[in-house]
This record gives sequence, structure tokens and C-alpha cells, in this order.
Amino acid sequence: MPTKNQGRMAQDMKRELIAIIGAMKDPRVAGGLLTVTRLDVTPDLDVAKVYISVMGREGGCAPVVKALNKASGHVRTEISRRMHIRKAPRFVFVEDDGAAYAAHISEVLRTLDENQGPPQA
Repeated sequence: MPTKNQGRMAQDMKRELIAIIGAMKDPRVAGGLLTVTRLDVTPDLDVAKVYISVMGREGGCAPVVKALNKASGHVRTEISRRMHIRKAPRFVFVEDDGAAYAAHISEVLRTLDENQGPPQA
């Protein structure tokens, strides 16, 4: 599959995936702010790696990732049905720690700025 078509299919798949996850009634998935940050699909449509970020949950991202991996068969069926594709990829949900890493870097930069103090004149 050419790269241009693969990227377009990944974007369409991400859009449908967000709608499917939003309609899920599993309490482990429903609470908190869940964001699909990235979706990587192999060229042969065998595996799709979905990176998710969860904010506002006391349990963290681990129970949400576990619940989504349990429901990956349902997600695969729904994607196939909604996108009218014969072969839907196997979904693997992974925690995306990009937002937490950005917050950590921001905190480190803030402490460095505090340690330097005001500029000398």
C-alpha cells in the first residue's frame, strides 16, 4: 500500500476508533479524559498500534489500556464494519507518556530558571 494511502487510512481509522471508544460503556474506559494521540498501522494492515493518554484518573492509564486490549476484538469488528474493509488490523493499545514527559521537562526547566535567579545588571 502506498504511503499516502496508508496515512489517509490511518487517519480515517483513528477517527472511527475515537467514536467507537467514546461509545463504549465499560466503566474502566468511560471515566476520565481519554485521548488517542497516535495510530501506527503496518503496511499490510496486520497490526495497528494505538497510543492513548488518560488524564483525570486516580488509577492511571494501566486499567484503561488493559480494558481496551480486552475489547480489541470488538473494536476490530466495528472498524471493519464502519470502514467497509475486508481485513481490519489487530489493535494493540499502548500508554502514551508524552504528556507526562512534557510536564516533567517543563518542571525541570522551571526549577533551573528558579535556581539561576534574576539576571545581574
